[in-house]
Amino acid sequence: MASTADSLWEDRDVRFDISSQQMKMRAGEILIDCLDSIEDTKGNNGDKGRLLVTNLRIIWHSIALPRVNLSVGYNCFVNITTRTANSKLRGQTEALYILTKCGSTRFEFIFTNVVPGSPRLFTSVIAVHRAYETSKMYRDLKLRCALIQNKRLRLLPKEEVYDKINGVWNLSSDQGNLGTFFITNVRIVWHANMNDSFNVSIPYLQIRSVKIRDSKFGLALVIESSQATGGYVLGFKIDPAEKLQDAAKEINSLHKVYSVNPIFGVDYDMEEKPQRLEDLTVEQVQDDVEIESDEQTDAFVAYFADGNKQHDREPVFSEELGLAIEKLKEGFTLQGLWGVMG
Repeated sequence: MASTADSLWEDRDVRFDISSQQMKMRAGEILIDCLDSIEDTKGNNGDKGRLLVTNLRIIWHSIALPRVNLSVGYNCFVNITTRTANSKLRGQTEALYILTKCGSTRFEFIFTNVVPGSPRLFTSVIAVHRAYETSKMYRDLKLRCALIQNKRLRLLPKEEVYDKINGVWNLSSDQGNLGTFFITNVRIVWHANMNDSFNVSIPYLQIRSVKIRDSKFGLALVIESSQATGGYVLGFKIDPAEKLQDAAKEINSLHKVYSVNPIFGVDYDMEEKPQRLEDLTVEQVQDDVEIESDEQTDAFVAYFADGNKQHDREPVFSEELGLAIEKLKEGFTLQGLWGVMG
């Protein structure tokens, strides 16, 4: 069984020209703001578009050609700021600059509000991204965090404790550690009774499976985490056996409920509620014209982050290609660039 996190790409990927299906909100994804008249100044300068701000990503698409679009997950954000940019629709104006990193590739995005005098582009994206950054406890497996206060679990917003189980052994060491289990609607938390800071928080988002298996300590509750977290296998011993069975059943039940409608923890209330995404979606029309081209073009090329480049580099002869090319940036190779294309 794959965890929700293993299928989740919206917040951790940068994609270009995605399908209408990929533009739809996944389970748990919420449209927070919708901004019309936004120009993608970096890749589609002069083309008016719409920017959708969700709790996991931003989506921009062209109004004239909705299939020209991009999706940028908040987990890829490296830096977000405002700077002056040259827009074909607005001229020189203040724009939103977003530097991202996806894998080993850096992309830069510049968005300009075509309507003058509105700061909403900046406030919405920056505030929602900040809310994403400060709510990672909902989505990430955490070890040795400040989870417990006065022997009580420090609850997250919208989190409810469904069960508390005393006398639970963590089997991560040879002798085991005695502690307490908290089962909530968002995660499972265990902490050692002798040391509150020795703990683990496992969101349902990152749980791959929950099973009862035999161990050298006898029957144990075994929780396998997602590949995104490194595929941890965590063992816990709960006595008696009936209590162990009940705990496994309860966790599996809550995990299923969570998977249907995940709680990602990114909360930001807009004073002016955006329209429903269904009302904003434009049907992607298949053109009757077939364009043949000898050149291969890739949408993402325009967004490569090369902020220090003011002019073309000097031409040099490439023995590998047998022709003159622009001198590559330091650290880049032809083989590496072909790898990006692949």
